[in-house]
Amino acid sequence: WRRYLARIRTRKRHNILFYYPGMKKSIQLNENSETIAVLLIEDDPGDADLIAIVFQRQRETIQLKIVHDGEEAIAYLRQKTDEVLPDLILLDLNLPGKSGREVLKAIKSDEQLKQIPVVILTASKAPEEVLTSYKLGANAYLTKPAGLAGFTTIIESIDNFWLTLVHLPPNLR
Repeated sequence: WRRYLARIRTRKRHNILFYYPGMKKSIQLNENSETIAVLLIEDDPGDADLIAIVFQRQRETIQLKIVHDGEEAIAYLRQKTDEVLPDLILLDLNLPGKSGREVLKAIKSDEQLKQIPVVILTASKAPEEVLTSYKLGANAYLTKPAGLAGFTTIIESIDNFWLTLVHLPPNLR
């Protein structure tokens, strides 16, 4: 029964143990507790809020910056080139103004930004969108699921892979 015990740390640093028989064992390879910076480029406020909630539940040390259109994303990244850049970018393709494809192209053609991993998180399953995204330099392409459970699984998977298992480029910090 011990393998089904889980702990939640509250904002006031209280630990709450609970029994959850559906819990899967997770592997934590990245034990350091440094802050992870993620830039979310998402125009849908509902999706952005949901992603923020899941990330905050998953990791205390996440610094999530949300921008809502392509122009704002490029301006934010260009301003940050003298400071700490994000460790990971989550990018929706369907943005108002400058599209996600244009943002991806701008990121991957900029010497200071191109090493940042970009994960496409969008509603489109169209094969031409997937191919174009990879040709422009996307590091992964994920389709937004319908429903809370699917969204939770996707964001937890992004966290577990990109922010725990993967060694991110050291020159970002």
